[in-house]
Amino acid sequence: MLLFARNFDVSFTNNSAEQTVRNLKSKVKVAGNFRSDDGTEWYLKIRSYIDSARKHGINAFEAVKLAFSGTPVLCFGF
Repeated sequence: MLLFARNFDVSFTNNSAEQTVRNLKSKVKVAGNFRSDDGTEWYLKIRSYIDSARKHGINAFEAVKLAFSGTPVLCFGF
């Protein structure tokens, strides 16, 4: 529970997790919902990849460009 007190690499708050979810909640508010389950799944995979790249200090555009070229910087086993 107090891991951040011993390990300074751990964030004190969960703000980054809340910021990640905020984008999805905004999209659902505006659109109402997704058209299909497959579309929802792919949207979440792409957002997850971009958010993970940002958290690792990698430019989102570069990460997507590398993923389309066949050499992703992050591999999640999709």
